[in-house]
Amino acid sequence: MLLEHLATKLQAIAAKDLTRVLRVAESATAPVQTVRGADGRARELLMFCSNDYLGLAAHPALAEALIAGARRYGAGSGASHLISGHSAAHAALEQAVAEVVSGEIPQAQALFFCTGYMANLAVLTALGDAGAAIFSEELNHASLIDGARLAKAEVQRYAHRDMAQLAALLQASTARIKLIVTDAVFSMDGDLAPLGELLALAERHDAWLIVDDAHGFGVLGPQGRGSLAHFGLRSERLVLVGTLGKAAGVAGAFVAAHPTITQYLLQAARPYIFTTAAPPAVAHALLTSLELMASGEGEQRRANLRQRQAQLREGIANILAAHPSLNWRLAKSDTPVQPLIIGDNAAALALAARLEREGLRVPAIRPPTVPAGTARLRITLCAMHTEAHIQRLLDALAQAAAEASA
Repeated sequence: MLLEHLATKLQAIAAKDLTRVLRVAESATAPVQTVRGADGRARELLMFCSNDYLGLAAHPALAEALIAGARRYGAGSGASHLISGHSAAHAALEQAVAEVVSGEIPQAQALFFCTGYMANLAVLTALGDAGAAIFSEELNHASLIDGARLAKAEVQRYAHRDMAQLAALLQASTARIKLIVTDAVFSMDGDLAPLGELLALAERHDAWLIVDDAHGFGVLGPQGRGSLAHFGLRSERLVLVGTLGKAAGVAGAFVAAHPTITQYLLQAARPYIFTTAAPPAVAHALLTSLELMASGEGEQRRANLRQRQAQLREGIANILAAHPSLNWRLAKSDTPVQPLIIGDNAAALALAARLEREGLRVPAIRPPTVPAGTARLRITLCAMHTEAHIQRLLDALAQAAAEASA
């Protein structure tokens, strides 16, 4: 009975063109990667779907640091942080992260988590107790949504970047603790939250501002310090979640905040307390990653990334101008996430499949990841993409647009 029930649900998913397919990467993360598809064939593809924004995932220095960490600490941590799994590498990484964000968060202290998903669950369930209210951005990442669902706090959503609605909700709230929760860079749209306005509202209404900077840390701000630095913000009200598996090129995440908050998370955050600590070798490698991001090489990679973003946006704008009847739209974004909104699920899938036949991997993103009617190609750029790589994608899109408009 259970199998029949699930089979029916799978058929319903397929009927809406929402079936997801698992692929296997057979080479390192890079602009050109060997990928085995659902048909069992391995192909070399030009990739526009990785979150490895600075191209550090396959950096030789990081590989060597990971090897050195494994030789020193072994393969695993052996226990949770609070039992015996908290190594010198974890402690050094947390101190290094705290120093990176100290310009934005006074007295910053950091905790290292296995994943960004766990970090967001930890923050929201620990701080969002029965006496709190969570004010959650409409387009927040699934991990923030799930954290809010699991919290005991009352949850209210506000429309995307709608500061007037948020202000009204805060004004009407009688909650003892108020938590404003937002992505910094919205992962499917590429635009930025108005963090300065959000912090002003937090100060006006005595609220905390929890910011998930998964797609901004390493990319935005001086030395890649992230979205808070990009906006020039500084406050004890900030609780920052940052991912270390995207621009940083390795794995894991951190929460950085005032020491009173991080010490409370140490006592109350179940996803931190009740899980085995990440391998110390990962933390050891991340120390090298932080150095690379802040170095001249890191700055050059961010400059390359901005050039490729500008090239892509100009090229797609020209394609859309040449085909005004085409129902495609390039979302406004100043980040490596560049969504080309197609609308219909089947049409987005067909365009992605066409590009893949031409050796370009640009995945179609469909509901429930994005709102109904906004299926899209989520084009993500890497500092290691070349001008020729971008032009190859633009040529393929131009040809597809010409045929679709004919």
